[in-house]
Amino acid sequence: MRAKGFLVGVLLLLAGAASAQTVRVEEKEQSVSGVTRRGQQLTVELDPKFVEKHWKEHLNQKAGKVKQSKGVFTVEGAVIDTISKSPMRVTSMVGSHATGSYVWWSLDMGVAYVDKDATPSEYATAEGFMKSFAKKVYRQDVLRQINQAEEVLRSTKQEQDRVVKQANELQQNIEKNRKRKLELEAELVRNAEELKQLEQNVELNVKQQSASREQVQAMERAVEEVRAKLKDIK
Repeated sequence: MRAKGFLVGVLLLLAGAASAQTVRVEEKEQSVSGVTRRGQQLTVELDPKFVEKHWKEHLNQKAGKVKQSKGVFTVEGAVIDTISKSPMRVTSMVGSHATGSYVWWSLDMGVAYVDKDATPSEYATAEGFMKSFAKKVYRQDVLRQINQAEEVLRSTKQEQDRVVKQANELQQNIEKNRKRKLELEAELVRNAEELKQLEQNVELNVKQQSASREQVQAMERAVEEVRAKLKDIK
């Protein structure tokens, strides 16, 4: 029950942290293979490698097969219905800055690039696409943190189980030791009684030896007397 409460607390903490993260999309130019292109740039407060991995997966799912070369993602004939009904050429990069990561992309619709002024409708839907990805990647990050928290929780519970088991074993050993102590004390009492009896037996034996010697001496005298009578007969 306490473990469940701990996990709920972690979930609430992470959810609050995720909701406070920055999601910003702005029009920005980038140099790609020596050519300056205008596009959109999404800013998120996450690790660049984590963002790059999920952005590539997202493009594969939503736009088409992604090709990657020297840090540049391209999708030829990308179909994103929410932005344009016609196939597009997507050029994208993921990088880092002081507050986290950025995802930049340029959308070539064939006759024009998605531009805030020239194609405001497509620009708005493309911006929505980027923000949707930001929410998705933040959720993925929270899930990652939850998995880490659960792993820590599992390790903590295992350590708790180990300590409890150790405590039980120590208590059992204490009981065994106490029982053995009582057995040894009883054995010492028996040993003392046995020693006392042996000493008494030794005293009795000494008396018996003395009485036996007296009997032997008496018999020896009796034998000598009989022998003396035999000498008197001629």
